[in-house]
Amino acid sequence: MTKHIFVTGGVVSSLGKGLTSASLGMLLEARGLRVRMQKLDPYINVDPGTMSPYQHGEVYVLDDGSETDLDLGHYERFTSGRLSRDCNYTTGQIYLSVIEKERKGRFLGKTVQVIPHITDEIKSVISRMGGDDVDVVITEIGGTVGDIESLPFMEAIRQFSQDVGRENVLYMHLTLVPYLKAADELKTKPTQHSVGQLRQIGIQPDILVCRCEHSITREDREKIALFCNVPVEAVIEEKDKDFSIYEVPISLVDNRLDELVVNRLGLHANALDITPWTDLLHRLRNPRHEVAIAVVGKYAEHKDAYKSIYESIDHAGMHHQASVRVGRIQSSDIEREGAERLLSGYHGILVPGGFGERGIEGKVQAIQFARQRGIPFFGICLGMQCAVVEFGRNICGLNEANSSEFNKDTAHPVICLLDEQQNVTQMGGTMRLGSQPTKLAPNTKAASAYGKENVDERHRHRYEFNNQYRGQFEANGMTFSGTSPDGSLVEIIELPDHPWFLAVQFHPEFKSKPLAAHPLFAGFVEAAIKRHARRNESDSPAIINQ
Repeated sequence: MTKHIFVTGGVVSSLGKGLTSASLGMLLEARGLRVRMQKLDPYINVDPGTMSPYQHGEVYVLDDGSETDLDLGHYERFTSGRLSRDCNYTTGQIYLSVIEKERKGRFLGKTVQVIPHITDEIKSVISRMGGDDVDVVITEIGGTVGDIESLPFMEAIRQFSQDVGRENVLYMHLTLVPYLKAADELKTKPTQHSVGQLRQIGIQPDILVCRCEHSITREDREKIALFCNVPVEAVIEEKDKDFSIYEVPISLVDNRLDELVVNRLGLHANALDITPWTDLLHRLRNPRHEVAIAVVGKYAEHKDAYKSIYESIDHAGMHHQASVRVGRIQSSDIEREGAERLLSGYHGILVPGGFGERGIEGKVQAIQFARQRGIPFFGICLGMQCAVVEFGRNICGLNEANSSEFNKDTAHPVICLLDEQQNVTQMGGTMRLGSQPTKLAPNTKAASAYGKENVDERHRHRYEFNNQYRGQFEANGMTFSGTSPDGSLVEIIELPDHPWFLAVQFHPEFKSKPLAAHPLFAGFVEAAIKRHARRNESDSPAIINQ
């Protein structure tokens, strides 16, 4: 029978439930178990697709086109299990499903209530994750114990253990053990209160993972164990990691978390082997190169807005045994202060995706700076579209070149709305989403990086390159190195005479892993390393016509 692990959080938000859940999933896989991951979010939005990055961080897109919580990025980077739309549910989705059933008369005239109808729906989406092909399902509950929004989810996972048997369920609770500098001691009372709230709901945690800045003493662990009614060996210390988040699994192993879980659930597991992970950390701690890369974005001040971008850069750095310093540059600052002032000294420039007109001219200026100085450039989604705008204006002589997203009346809409998007009226879940095939042109940087002719990458956009300008761009030196299989959609552009000037319409960051850096990120970082090796040389002249 499938075993279920429920991960909850207390005291404060942003404790790292997603990262801890993903790390546990990785450890269980390393012991030969088949693992699936799931996130239940208490907000009422149907999905995060319409939410601002400032509110929610990045929207993580799956192969099937689901727009999901960024924690699913942790799940995919740390584990090998394929994720689908069943792996992320929100309060909005749960209520929408129940209301649709009520409108169809499925409840036979009953009064529809939170208990049992909402909780039954939650339990049904958890049950879908199980099956003969999975040993353990790890379900993370978003929010914090005590929040009114998360109460139906807490009640559902309480009921779930009664439905499937307490021996098949494990509750793991993350909590904060703060350090008070004035008293020079850790405080366990917030953890006691958090667990107390959980027990009032009817859930007794089996394992406590205690986030802390300083090590927890044996005395404090015994105190937590006594007041929270858990064995002292089940009080796990998880100290902040100053060096890398990829140290978290090793820390959990040191505290024997995987052993606790295997024994508590009666799982038949192999001995733990995390040699690839320790080798990864060795490369991370012993870099052979140093390189600086600027990420020029609209939401640069909010780190989670480009979470997968930053992780993918790190993966590429680890692949090349390079220490990568990332500069988060606000594109609107470039509009005010200029690219020369803010971008000089970087060995690579990456322009990520986004929506809306704010900061677009700063992105265009950054791309022009990279093109003219021979600095490796990597554009993603909107970054590719801005590269097209820059090339159209400054190389093709289309002075008013723009995207129709930003100027519907532009004389040269080099970026335009996809045909399938012309009559779309609803915003949520209506873009070109999910995995789509791309055919690569031979003898290009893209083909060389991938080492194959056909790839599948994840998309999230409404606008595309306007094919009316394709001939004009090619005549001026741009190569369309990737297209949809029928050739109708431009997927990748590059400049063959530039050290590395490549931009893509899709989101390669969603397929990068610590142990398998994405080929395009690896190629970009390699180009930046080569530029750094020439650091004693003066800036290169413009590579192509000004």
